Amino acid sequence: MGATVGEYLRQLGSGRRADLPETTAGTMRLDAREDGHTEHWYLTIADQHVRVTQSGDDADLVIRAAPAALDRLARGETHVAAALLRNELSVQGKLQLLMLLRRIFPGPAGARHPRELGRAAMAGREGRR
Repeated sequence: MGATVGEYLRQLGSGRRADLPETTAGTMRLDAREDGHTEHWYLTIADQHVRVTQSGDDADLVIRAAPAALDRLARGETHVAAALLRNELSVQGKLQLLMLLRRIFPGPAGARHPRELGRAAMAGREGRR
């Protein structure tokens, strides 16, 4: 996992991502603004694939933030919704695409899917019988 959003997105493979909904498609642009300079990351999402380029083209959803806020997302230190509520992100466009970021970026270290937790809890109950 990269230390910055740029490093993370550069190493993001273009293979199929089963965690993305099959029917969701769109474009997303991340604008990392700092000291009068903006770095653009353009994500094209279709058929459970994410293609990343650096472009300032129009997108279905534009997310603007300081580089440090985007870096925290890329490291799994901040949840997208929490960053939005703290005004660390500003968004414009199709908001339904925003929650895809939580599937594209990693979750917190040691986090587990709720289904895994449920299965572990059920296995523990069955073992006590």
